[in-house]
Amino acid sequence: MPNDIFDPTLDEVEVEISDNRITKGEEVNLMEKDPTMTNVMVGMGWVLNSFDADTLDLDVSCFLLNNEGKTVVDEDFVFYNNLEARDGAVVHNGDNMTGAGDGDDESISIDLNAVPFEIMKIMFVISIYKGDEKDQQMSSVRSPYIRLINSSNGFEILRYELTEDMKDSEGETAMLVASLNREGPKWHFEAVGELVQGGLAKVATDYDIIVHTG
Repeated sequence: MPNDIFDPTLDEVEVEISDNRITKGEEVNLMEKDPTMTNVMVGMGWVLNSFDADTLDLDVSCFLLNNEGKTVVDEDFVFYNNLEARDGAVVHNGDNMTGAGDGDDESISIDLNAVPFEIMKIMFVISIYKGDEKDQQMSSVRSPYIRLINSSNGFEILRYELTEDMKDSEGETAMLVASLNREGPKWHFEAVGELVQGGLAKVATDYDIIVHTG
């Protein structure tokens, strides 16, 4: 279908498919996009090389952070071993270990009105399970993206394509992908795109989660 939509009552209207695309560093006021939006889903998808001897196992996680950029309780770390934050405001919809299938590979649902008052930021992270042990890195991921959907109508509000920001990986096994930032009653979505050495454990430690090993 062509990108141009013609209405005989108008001269010509052009609708760009890329209107909802954002890039690293951009921040979008979600309430300006839709002031009625209260429930959102953050979905991430990617393609893995099927011919690799040891296929990457990618995981999506998020951290609920206070105004000091730290978690308050362990439940503020939502990942494959803790699928729900306190009060059920943030719910991980399940671990996909293979990346198979079309569409989002993993997703997280958020009730914006139920997020605890002291939480000022929700940081979304993608990481390779045991990536350092297997000598794998983020540059092996193809066509990665994160998108935000209005859960009430399924409309995709924005999408951040990550290929350019992942391709220069030099051994990093995790990325701070994007964040939801609270400003009073408003929420902003920010494209972060920051690669991290040390994987998910390093990110968790930085946010005051005690990581148990062994």
